Amino acid sequence: MFELFSDLYAFMKVRKKYWLLPIILVLVLFGALLVFAQGSAVAPFIYTLF
Repeated sequence: MFELFSDLYAFMKVRKKYWLLPIILVLVLFGALLVFAQGSAVAPFIYTLF
């Protein structure tokens, strides 16, 4: 998993694609939110946001 992030960072550094970083961060945070909401008591509150 660490290799994936290091390769992605190397790609962004070499190709000067720094604008991809916010997109990747939002996708990771959204995925973490979905995983967290899967089996917790916070789920009803998160589902009202969408």
